[in-house]
Amino acid sequence: MKKWDLNNASKTIQFSAALLTAFIGGGLFSLFRFPIPWLLGPMAALLIASRFKNIKLIWPVSMRNTGLIIVGYSIGISFTKSSLSDMISHLPSMMILTILIVLVCACSAFVMSKYSGIDYPTSLTSSIPGGLSQIVVFVEEMKSIDITTVTFFHVTRVIMVVFLVPLLIISPLFAANRTNDSSKIMDNVIPEWSDLFPLIFLFALICFLAARVGKIFKLPAPYFLGPVIVTAAIGLLGLQGPPLPLSLLDISQFMVGGYIGLLLKPEQLDNKRKTLLLALMNGLILICATMFFSFLLTKYYDLSPITGFLSLAPGGMDQMGIIAQEVNADVSTVTSYQLFRMAFIYAAVPPLLKLVLKLSLRKKDKNSNVKLNVK
Repeated sequence: MKKWDLNNASKTIQFSAALLTAFIGGGLFSLFRFPIPWLLGPMAALLIASRFKNIKLIWPVSMRNTGLIIVGYSIGISFTKSSLSDMISHLPSMMILTILIVLVCACSAFVMSKYSGIDYPTSLTSSIPGGLSQIVVFVEEMKSIDITTVTFFHVTRVIMVVFLVPLLIISPLFAANRTNDSSKIMDNVIPEWSDLFPLIFLFALICFLAARVGKIFKLPAPYFLGPVIVTAAIGLLGLQGPPLPLSLLDISQFMVGGYIGLLLKPEQLDNKRKTLLLALMNGLILICATMFFSFLLTKYYDLSPITGFLSLAPGGMDQMGIIAQEVNADVSTVTSYQLFRMAFIYAAVPPLLKLVLKLSLRKKDKNSNVKLNVK
C-alpha cells in the first residue's frame, strides 16, 4: 500500500511539474506574441525540460485525447453543405497531389537510404506522413523495420511542421493573403462561455461517445476524427453546435501541445546526431515539396495560399486543424485534404511497404547466396 502511495505521489509531482512548465512556456509565447502560443509554448517548454536527465515529467494521454475531442468538435461544426460540395469537387486534386507527395517521400527515402545506411523499408516508413500511432502499430507488425528510427522521424517531422508552418504563414510568403480566407469564426462573432449552455452538454456526450466508438473500430486519430465526423453530420442534418470560446480552444491546444513536447526521445537512438540531421532534412524536403504543390493547388482552385498549404502540409491532421483555426483558414477544406491523404496512405501504403520489404529481403538473400558461392 505504501509503495502504491509513493508511486502515485511521484506521478502527481511529475504531472504537476509538467503542467507548470507547459504553462510557463505558453505564457512566454503568448507574451512575445508567437503564433499559436498555447500549442507551441508547452511543446517547446516540455521538449527542453525533458532533455535534463534528472527531470522526469509525464503528460497523461487522456489529457491529450480530451484536447483532441474539443478540437474535433470545433472543426466538425465548421462543415456545411457548401463545404461538403467543395470537398467532392476537390477529389481529383486530392488523389493527384497525395500520389505526388507519396512519390516525393519514396524518392527522398531512396536517397536517404543510399547515404545513411538505413535500410529502404525503414527509410520509406519513416518518410511517409501518416498518423504516428497508426504507423507505429503497422511497424510493430512488420518486425524487420526499425521502430525506434521510424518513431523518431515521425515525431521530429510533426514537431518541425507544427513549429515551422505557423512561422511560414506569418512570413512575407503569405503576407498578402493572411486575412483573405473565408472561414472566419462564425462571421467574426466572438463566442462567449454563456453561449455554450445547455446545448454543449449534449454535444460533449455525443463527441465522447463518437471518440470511443472510433477507438473501438480503429478509426485513424479517433479522438479527433470521431467528433469531427459526428458533429459535421449533425450540423448537415440541421442541428448546429454552439461555437467555442477562444479561451477554451487555447486550453485544448495546451492539452495537445504538452503531449507532443514529451514525445521526442533521442536518447533511444544509436547515432543521435546523424539520425537527427537526417530527420530534419527529411522533414524540410517534405515541407518544401508540399508548399510547392500547395501553390499549384491555389492556382487551380479559389483557395488562399494559407488554406492550400495547410491542406497539404505533412503534419498530423489534428495539428493542422488547430493551426487552421488559429489563422482563420478554411478548416473544412484543410481537414478534408488531410483526411483524404491519411485514408489513402492507410489503404495504399501498407501493401506497398510489404512489397518493398519482400523485395528487400529477397535482395539480401540473393546477395548472401552470392557471397557464399564466392567463398
